[in-house]
Amino acid sequence: MILDIVKYGSPVLRQKGAKIEAITPEIKKLIADMFETMAVNHGVGLAAQQVGVAKLLTVIDVREVTDRPSTLELAGKPADVASIMPLVLINPEVTAAGDAVKGSEGCLSFPEIYAEIARPETVDVKALDAKGKPIAFRCGGLLARAVQHETDHLNGLLFIDRMDKKTKAELQPELDDLQAATKKLLAKK
Repeated sequence: MILDIVKYGSPVLRQKGAKIEAITPEIKKLIADMFETMAVNHGVGLAAQQVGVAKLLTVIDVREVTDRPSTLELAGKPADVASIMPLVLINPEVTAAGDAVKGSEGCLSFPEIYAEIARPETVDVKALDAKGKPIAFRCGGLLARAVQHETDHLNGLLFIDRMDKKTKAELQPELDDLQAATKKLLAKK
């Protein structure tokens, strides 16, 4: 089922996600619905908060992006990124393993708003997969950026929080308009 993506201004985007203790039928359905929602909206990542659920769950799939490569290491050896796609991260822990680099980011909760964001180029990730099994890997490139962006969502952080002051100031009118439109929509519900 395709879910509504909440937009900037919705309070759930600022909520820290609750830890998932068990892979219930509801969690399995949420994962499937999030993948469907992400695909129809042409995203590479989607956090539970973005569909109105404050849980530590994100889905990622970078296979369709060919102009921004990703790297993957499993057990210290290079691996094919496609081998872990589509990716489900439950209760993820992300640790920086490389220097920060700037890269373009957008967000399904901020339609048509993009900015250069500095993030570590490489990260180590520990999480549970869709079956509740532990997974661990090191990733770089677009996959590392997507993992960090989505993990920020799980902690109530948004990519605008990582923008430099100049960029955020330039985008402020668009951000204010989006926030006002979201709050107006929420008031009608």
